[in-house]
Amino acid sequence: MLHVISVLVENHSGVLSRVVSLFSRRGYNIESLAVGPSEQKDISRITLTVNGDDYVITQIMRQLKKLYEVIKVQDLSAYDNVSRELLMVKVGIDSNTRDNITQIAETFRGKIIDISLNSLIIEITGDSEKINAFINLIKQFEVKELVRTGLISLERGSRTLKEYKEEI
Repeated sequence: MLHVISVLVENHSGVLSRVVSLFSRRGYNIESLAVGPSEQKDISRITLTVNGDDYVITQIMRQLKKLYEVIKVQDLSAYDNVSRELLMVKVGIDSNTRDNITQIAETFRGKIIDISLNSLIIEITGDSEKINAFINLIKQFEVKELVRTGLISLERGSRTLKEYKEEI
């Protein structure tokens, strides 16, 4: 089962390396990883998407909590949450394909963020299923480059990650 783990960490050099090495030492695969600053400049949020059963996820969370710089760890998949990814794709175009590609992008509420004579760059945000569906449709054209962020996620409602009690 896919789990979305949110980790608040102190914003120091080497923290991400320690988190990732914790996974590699134990042979766990990270499906996606997104890291960025939080609402406080000295705290970063790491969002990990990991496949595993409840036992594996519990072990991962326990090990993460042992790291000195980790402030809070939570499996957001256990709660109602909003998750999004960002996709940017550069597609080769000509006079015959430009309109079709633009129409597909509009259908997915995508934005054309750059255009040249021979290519355009489309930005799509949404859940993983939406991103995958768009990629499957756009593959019929000349995909020159494609980049995709890891999943980011927040729990719905007013509760924040810092408010969680220790659950493990």
